[in-house]
Amino acid sequence: MRALTYICLAVVCVATVAAIKPEPTPRIEFDALESYPEGIAFDQTKNVYYVSSARLGNIGQVSPQGMYSVLHADTTLKSTYGLKIHPDGKKLYACVSDANYSKFTNPATRMKMARLIAIDIQSGKKVSDVDLSALLPGKHFANDLAFDNQKNAYVTDSFAGAIYKVTPDGKASVFAKDDLFKTEGVGLNGIVFHPDGYLIVDNSSKGQLFKVMLNNPKSVQKIMIDQYFLGADGLLLKDKNNLTMVVNGGNDKIYQLTSNDNWQTAAVSAATASTDRFTYPSTATSNGADIWIMNAQFNQLLDSNSVPVKKFAIQKAIFKPMKP
Repeated sequence: MRALTYICLAVVCVATVAAIKPEPTPRIEFDALESYPEGIAFDQTKNVYYVSSARLGNIGQVSPQGMYSVLHADTTLKSTYGLKIHPDGKKLYACVSDANYSKFTNPATRMKMARLIAIDIQSGKKVSDVDLSALLPGKHFANDLAFDNQKNAYVTDSFAGAIYKVTPDGKASVFAKDDLFKTEGVGLNGIVFHPDGYLIVDNSSKGQLFKVMLNNPKSVQKIMIDQYFLGADGLLLKDKNNLTMVVNGGNDKIYQLTSNDNWQTAAVSAATASTDRFTYPSTATSNGADIWIMNAQFNQLLDSNSVPVKKFAIQKAIFKPMKP
């Protein structure tokens, strides 16, 4: 009888633990078969999230209720990655490459393509297309972008280890290339513009952050942090002293970094919990005071036996303060 009592209590305990298992943070789920969105940008005026596609190259839009529709489709795009709304609010810029996951890849573009395109938000039509691949020899992967106060765009090339600059009239040049950027595989990735006149970029393979002065791009400084972030991806600057970093590749967490010395050094001030269960998070966007993350699910693309994913999720990041 006592043994039976113990068994019953054990069953009750297991059931109770299962019942109180933490749920993931709020999500906006949407159906976009085989798209594998990587980039995300929230449009406050239209109240939609724009999402890219590493698999199909489509640029789509997702309502807060989870309705997905294609804004722009073009198979010559191969893959689209980082997205940013132009400061004028009328155009959506996208990084275009054929780096790894495109369904439409071919030898002529594989690891060779690097483009920055602009889409008119109202019509969905492409209004500009800048080729970046001729700026440097070797492999290319245009991955993410940021705008400065003069509406210049800065694009990271994850394979070439460089940052390109594209002026408002479409003139492209190599802005920064430094030995600190060099790495095998995917290197430079996320990028943000800091209003004090510099860029902050991360390096996925090195797990490091760098500061690049706009008035002196040869001055590349490693931001000193007491840990590495292998798989560092998208960045989002909350204010001058606080930065959101998305990390994937098995870690799958979102970090808040804080600096009190103009980004000479930084420290982790908060992070999401492992129980939030992000699925290969890639990039972040802000909607008011909230930060939302694109779950790219690239881990599925690495599994040759997996069935193409139909359902994707934009997930809210809820941070828990880290103890000093």
